Amino acid sequence: MSTEPEPATEDTTDAVDTGPETPGTVEAAGSASDPRPGEPAGDGGEAAGQLSEVEAELSAQRIERERIERRKAEKQGPIEAGGKLSGTAADLLAAVRAVESGAKPAAAVFGAPEPARRPAPEPVRPPRPASAGPATAPTGPAGPAPEAVQSVRRVLAEGGAPEALAPQTAALLGEGAQDALRADPWQLLRVGGVRPEQADGFARALLGAECGPDDERRGRAVTVWLLEQAALAGHTALELSRLTATLAQRGVPDPDAAVQSTLAEGEALAFQDALDGPGSAARSEHTEDTDGEGEERPVRVLIGLERYALAEESLADGLARLVNSTPKQDGSAADWEQAAASAPGSAGELIRAVAGHGLVLHTGGEASLAEPAAMLHAAHALGLRAWAAAPGPLGRDRFAALLGTEPAEPPSPGPAAPAAVTVADLLTGVEGPGRDADGALDLDLLVVLDAPQLDVEAGALLAESLPDGARLVLAGDPAVLWSVGPGRVFADLLAARACPQVASRRPDPGPLGELVSGIGIGELSQVEAPGKEVVIVPVRDAGEAVHRTVQLVADSVPRAIGVPAEETQVITPGHGGAAGTRALNAALKERLNPGPGRFGGFDPGDRVVHTPAPGRVLPGRVVKADADGLHLTCAGETVVVPRDRVEGSVRHGWALTAHQALGGRWPAVVVVLPGDAVQALSRPWIYTAFGRAARHLSVVHGVDQALPRAVAEVPAKPRTTRLPVLLAPQIPVTD
Repeated sequence: MSTEPEPATEDTTDAVDTGPETPGTVEAAGSASDPRPGEPAGDGGEAAGQLSEVEAELSAQRIERERIERRKAEKQGPIEAGGKLSGTAADLLAAVRAVESGAKPAAAVFGAPEPARRPAPEPVRPPRPASAGPATAPTGPAGPAPEAVQSVRRVLAEGGAPEALAPQTAALLGEGAQDALRADPWQLLRVGGVRPEQADGFARALLGAECGPDDERRGRAVTVWLLEQAALAGHTALELSRLTATLAQRGVPDPDAAVQSTLAEGEALAFQDALDGPGSAARSEHTEDTDGEGEERPVRVLIGLERYALAEESLADGLARLVNSTPKQDGSAADWEQAAASAPGSAGELIRAVAGHGLVLHTGGEASLAEPAAMLHAAHALGLRAWAAAPGPLGRDRFAALLGTEPAEPPSPGPAAPAAVTVADLLTGVEGPGRDADGALDLDLLVVLDAPQLDVEAGALLAESLPDGARLVLAGDPAVLWSVGPGRVFADLLAARACPQVASRRPDPGPLGELVSGIGIGELSQVEAPGKEVVIVPVRDAGEAVHRTVQLVADSVPRAIGVPAEETQVITPGHGGAAGTRALNAALKERLNPGPGRFGGFDPGDRVVHTPAPGRVLPGRVVKADADGLHLTCAGETVVVPRDRVEGSVRHGWALTAHQALGGRWPAVVVVLPGDAVQALSRPWIYTAFGRAARHLSVVHGVDQALPRAVAEVPAKPRTTRLPVLLAPQIPVTD
C-alpha cells in the first residue's frame, strides 16, 4: 500500500453536547434514519410515537422484567460507597437514598409532589415469520386522534414551532398534550431533533415575560435532553460534575437544582459507585478518607435515565447468574476433552473453556469465526441444544454460511444442527428455539457473534432470557466500532476479567489481513499487494472523490478485479457532506440504475437499506411499489414499507456508513475518505471500514496525513458505563 486513505464527513444531526470528551462516533449520532433538527422523526401521524425495536423487545419480555424488578426490590438498601460525600453531592445523594428507601416521600425531600410515572407501552407482538407471507414494516401503536393532533398543531403554530411536529408531539405527550405544552413548553424537547434553543424560542412565544433561563421546567427538560443525547453517544450515565458543567454551558443558572428537580420528578436516577484501582481517583466525584489513616477511597456520582440504568443492572445480574451457576453437564469430561483435542487451533481451547463455564469471551478477526463454528458443532455432537445469534442479518448470514447451514426457518422446534438467527428474532421468537415453560430460551448453549455491537438493552434481554445452567459465548473483534446503542458490553467484560477469555491465534490471511491487523495495533503500514488486493486512489476534493468512486464501482473493479458492481460496497463516514452517503448514492444510482424515482425517489432494482428501528439495518433491493407501500427484499425476506414510513426508514444502499456495514463482508469494498472527514476518523472506524473487504479494497484518499495520525493517535472515544462496577461485587476476577 503506497498511500493512506481517510473518511468523509458524516451527518452528525445534533451531535450530543455533553462536554469536551463526548464519545460516540458520527455514525452513532446519525443513523440511517436520522431526523433533521426541528423535523419529525417520521413522516406523519401514524409514524409518530413508534416504539423502537428494542422497546418492543422490552415490552414483549415484560414477564422477565417484572422478575428483575422483584429481585431488585428485595435488596437491602443503597450501595454503601460514597457514604462520606460532602457538599451538594452529599445532599443530593442523601435525598435520593431517602426516597429510594421509603424513609421519606419525594415531596418531603424535594418539596414537590411525586408525579405519576408515564405508563409503559403495551406489549408488541413479534412480527410474522417470513414463511407466512410478506412482512409489513412495524407501524407502532395507533396514532393519536386527529382532533388531538389538530389541538397540538394550534399550540405549535402559536409558539412558532413547525406544525409538522404535531403528530409526534401528540403521541409523546399523550392525552391532553396541548395543555401539557402550554403548561410546560420545554416538553417540546422530548421530540426527536428539537434542540434547546428551539424549545427556548417556543417557550418565549407562549410564556412571554414569564419565560426565563432560571425556570425550573427548563432546567429539568435540558437535563433530560442532555442525558438522552449522551445515550446517543454511547453513555449509559453521566458523571454528576460533567452533567452540571454542561448544564451551565447550556445557560442553566443553577445546575445542581436542575438535577435535583429532575430526580424528584422521576425523570432520572442517581448512582454512587466506588472506584478502585490505579487511576480511579482521577475519575471520582470526591475522594474520601475511609478510616482516618490517609487512605483515599474514590467515589463517583452518576446520573442516568432509568431505561438504561435498569438495563445495565439487569445485565450485570444476568451475567453474574451465568458465571456463578454450574453449566448443564451434557457428556462426560472425557467427551469434552476428546472434542477439544480433535478441534483445530484455538477451537480446542475454546471448547475446554465452554465445558466448565457459563460465560466465555472469544476474541479474534474474521478468520477466527471458524473456532466458534467448530465449538458449536462439537457441542451439538455432545447433545447440547446449541444456537448462534448475531445482531443483524449480515452477521447471521455470514456465520450461517460458515456453519454450513441456512438461517433457521421459523418456526423451528429445534435444529438438527446448530443454526444462526438474529438477536431480535431470537428474543421475539420469530426464529430460534422458542421458550420453555418458565419463559427462558429453550437452549443449552448460545454463541453471540459480533458481540461488540450489543448494547446494554439487548445484552440484558439475552442474559435474563437464558435458563439456569446454560452457557453463553460472546465472540467478536474488540477493535471494531462499538454498538450504536448505549454501553460497551463486550469491552467492559473484557476489562472486568470476570470470565475465561480465549484469544484466537488464527490471523486473517493475505495483504488485507496484514493491513487490518496492523491498524488494530495502531500501525498503518505499507503492504505488498501483487494481486491488487489494496489500491489507493488519491483525490483532491469531494467532487473528484464521488467521480472516482462511481468509476471504481461501475468499471474499474469489475474489469480489473472481476467483482461485479452488485457485490461491491461503498463505505464513507457520514450521510451528509459533498461525499457522504446521500451524494454517493445519488451518483451511483444515476450510473447503475437510472430512473425517475417514481416512489419516494426509489425505482425497482435500487439497492437500499431499510432501518425499521434505530440501530437495525437491513440491506436489500426494491422490488416494486404499490398502494400498500414500497416492496423490498431484505435478507431473503419480502418486506413492505408503508408509504408514510418510506422517507424516514429507507435509503439507497450502494454507499453505507461504517456502522451500517458492521457485521457484513463484501468481495470488494471502496472506502471514501474526502478531506472534510478528518474529524470523523478514528482507529476503530478505519479498522471497521477496511475490514469489510474480503478480496479487494480501494481507498479513495483525500485526507493527506490525517489517516496515519488517526490510526496511531485516535482510539475509541470513552463511554461512561456502570457494568464493571456492577459486576465487581458479584463475580470474582479471573486470571
